[in-house]
Amino acid sequence: MLTSLQNPLVKQLRKLHRAKERREQQLFLLEGTHLVEEACAVGLPLLTVCCTEAWQAQHAQLWQQLQARSQRLELVSPEVVRAIATTVEPDGIVASAERIYSEPLALNNFGLVLETIQDPGNLGTMIRTAAAAGAEGILLSADSVDLDNPKVLRASAGQWFRLPMGISSSLKTDILDAKKQGMQIIATVPTATQTYWEVDFKKPSLILMGNEGAGLSPQLNALADAHVTIPVSPGVESLNVAIAAALMLYEAKRQRSR
Repeated sequence: MLTSLQNPLVKQLRKLHRAKERREQQLFLLEGTHLVEEACAVGLPLLTVCCTEAWQAQHAQLWQQLQARSQRLELVSPEVVRAIATTVEPDGIVASAERIYSEPLALNNFGLVLETIQDPGNLGTMIRTAAAAGAEGILLSADSVDLDNPKVLRASAGQWFRLPMGISSSLKTDILDAKKQGMQIIATVPTATQTYWEVDFKKPSLILMGNEGAGLSPQLNALADAHVTIPVSPGVESLNVAIAAALMLYEAKRQRSR
């Protein structure tokens, strides 16, 4: 059993808290039973799995699965798990895996495009919501928060493994390509005269959402075929970007279900 916080493996896994290290090692962390279960369910190979004896005893069946699909399994002390994890009270298991989302992503029916999203909780929530609403994927600008930030994975509630996602080197180019394929581009603007429920989401559609503070850049906003507003009561400046995305996605789902 590993008990020392100075163990080389422990030090290496702790480095994955930082985006720079995740990029250099080309690895990311999975924290908690639910994320490990979801990774196993989709067949994601795990490199290293660290868990406590108590966790192993409580999850004998999952432990057997991990023995078959992990390169290295280590029993560790609760103190080591707490050191490796980014959560305050981890549930007893942390794993590492290779980064997997760098492939380009083509959206041709119903998708979400995100520009310069900085809050990992917002991104994780939008991943979860997009999956629930039936979106075919999310395209993210390269200057957004890392997709494999631990908080993003946790906020996605496991949908991170199931929803196609891609990092775009040029959102403008990708959006123009989508327009050529007949997709309509929809952006939210507070001054728009059309509400979001007046758009015909039955058409192939891309929903654009921008940075939490600055919104969409003028460059991307200019590409939209339809500008819509989400009405709010007087005195309310705007909605959280994840909430706004949820309203748009579910209006699209409502229309597409009719």
